[in-house]
Formats: sequence, structure tokens, C-alpha cells
Amino acid sequence: MPRFEIKNLYYITQINNLPSILEKGILSPDEIKNQHLEVTRIYDQEIVSNRQRKNTPEQKSLWEYANLYFQPRNPMMYRVIQEEGKRNLAIIAIRNQVLSESGVVITDGNAASNETRFYPLDEGMEVLSKNWQIIQKDWWKGEDGSKRKIMAECLIPKKVNPSLIEAIFVTDTQTQEQVKKIIEPSPLPIIPEPNLFFQPNSTSRIGNISLINGDMFFSQMQTLTVSVNLEGIMGKGLASRAKYQFPDVYVVYQDACKAKNITATQPFLYRREVSLDQELADLSLPLNTPNSVKWFLLLATKRKWRENSRLEDLEGGLDWIKRNFKAQGITSLALPALGCGLGKLTWLEVGPLMCRYLYDIGINVAIYLPREGKIAPEYLQPEFLLH
Repeated sequence: MPRFEIKNLYYITQINNLPSILEKGILSPDEIKNQHLEVTRIYDQEIVSNRQRKNTPEQKSLWEYANLYFQPRNPMMYRVIQEEGKRNLAIIAIRNQVLSESGVVITDGNAASNETRFYPLDEGMEVLSKNWQIIQKDWWKGEDGSKRKIMAECLIPKKVNPSLIEAIFVTDTQTQEQVKKIIEPSPLPIIPEPNLFFQPNSTSRIGNISLINGDMFFSQMQTLTVSVNLEGIMGKGLASRAKYQFPDVYVVYQDACKAKNITATQPFLYRREVSLDQELADLSLPLNTPNSVKWFLLLATKRKWRENSRLEDLEGGLDWIKRNFKAQGITSLALPALGCGLGKLTWLEVGPLMCRYLYDIGINVAIYLPREGKIAPEYLQPEFLLH
């Protein structure tokens, strides 16, 4: 469980707004209007209007506050990236001293939501402490309230002083260079942090195969591969994540096991029809262009959940993919490093095997590298993986 410690708070903005923010601070919408400032908005006008109509218990409009997040990697950020593009955005880190400002209000979720409660600072800190595990999660759902709670806000009357700005996060080095030019001569640190923008931490490419260090469940591939066993148990690892984030996948998996539709060498393809964007993005209003319908390929890497993985079974599953992906309608595919981690196999065994079957098959393939330990660069090269 993550320790409750607020090091920074965060503000999401368009990079063209940075010079004004560094000069005047992060202003409430009311202050922006009163000062007749021109800003580049990143939110739909209707979302902005909804917040204008929403009041705190003191009957003050949300427009009277500058709003900061405790977790910037949230459903609103996901939505804005889909609509604005990751390279147009920046996340401003604010020192936690901002919590000492007079009149601070803490919310237990998205302030515009009808379910959200508002608290004075001391009570708000207690609520945040109870919800901290949710606020620090990598994913969320609407059904259990985590989609709302992860967007807990700190509302600051009128403005956040620019002296409280500690750093600016961007998605990559290209945006870092662009932002340096926009804000020069400011010495403020500009830090590439791709994970905050739902991007992989690193990517290398060998033909049609991308080797990725990141979160597979935010992959742009059409089909996501989940490592499973043949006993219908999703206990740990990626399977456990799928079980809780996508409960319908768990039900389909159990049914497939009971019906023997999944074997040691024959995966099962679940053609899910729900848009992942709709599930992950803030939906105060419908997305303009919802997409990202994801399929799930349930591939057995173990026969029994307590056993280790077998290379011959993985080879059978990979052979099935190579022979059947086109007929099954798979247009792009993401896979974990099969059998690594809980399966006790190593990248030195699994990497070449996966690349041998998936290289040059006619679709884009993303292999997400093991999270257990760092792989030496020579084992990510074509000379090793395609020998």
C-alpha cells in the first residue's frame, strides 16, 4: 500500500499557456476572465460551463478556484490526450506548501461530479489518506468509484502563486526542447515523464516488433494478450489486473476453461466490443471520437496456476498466433514477455522464441518487457533476438 505523502500537486495545461502561468500564476477561470487574458483551453466548453455552474458548500462557484490534482495521470488527462494530443500538453508540479494557502478546499473526487464531497483542509487530509491507495493506482473503473476518486482536487481561491511552481513534466524529449524555447530564459526543470501521459517509458523496434517498457493495458494495439492458466484462476500478475479492471474478461476466461476452449497450445480470443477510451476517459460529456475497442487473447502460459511455464507450451501458443491471426481478424497484437516473472522463465529464453514466431508476420506486434529487473541492451538487439 502506498504511503500517504503529498510531495506535489499538479495542474494540466496547454504548453502555450506556460509563459503566462510562470508570470501570473495558475489563475482561476474567474481571474482569467477578469484580467481579460487569452488562454488556450484544453477542455470542452461544456465541461468548463459545468464547473462554472457547480458550487462548493459555501456557494462559491468552482470558477472562483484554481484546481490542482493529487494524481495527474487520471481520467481527465486521458481524455485531454485523446482530444489534444500528448505533445501539446504539460503537467505543472506545485510544491505542497500550496496547502497552507487560506481558504483551501479538498474534494474526494472530480469536483464537477454530483457524488463528490467538499472538505476543509484538515478533514480533507483524512479523506485523502483513506483514499490514497485509489489515488495512486495505475487504472480505475466507474463502477467502484475509483474513476471519480482518482481525480480528487485541491481548490485554491483565485490563484496559485508562480513561486510555488517546482517543475514541468512533458511526454518526451521532443516536447522538452519545445517547452524550453517557449519558457526561456526560465531555469525551471522540464522533465520528460512519458508514464504520466500514458506513454511507454521506452520503445525500440525490430521490423514489425516493438519492444516496450510500459503498461500493456494502455497499448494502442487492437488485441491485448493476457497470460493465464488452464484452471480458471486469475490470482497474480497481469491476469489479476485483467480480472479486476475488466471483470467480463474474467467471466469469459472461466467459461472458456470449463468448455475446454483454451488449451496449453490454443489461445482463446475474446472479441470485446466496448471502447476502452469510454471506460478510461472522463465522460462528463461524451468523447468526440471514442475508439480503442480492445480484444483480449487469453494465452495459457501455465497448465496449473502453481506450476512454472513450459517453453513448449509457449511455442505452441505462438505457432497458433502465427497461423491464425489473420483468419481471427487480429490486426495488431500486444503481448507480455510470456512466462517471465511468475512463470519463472527468463527473457533470454522467451525473447528469441517470441521474436522468431512474430517477426515479419504482417501486423504490428508490441512485446512488453518483464518488469522484474533490467535487461542488458545486447539482449534487445536483432543479433540476439533473431538469431
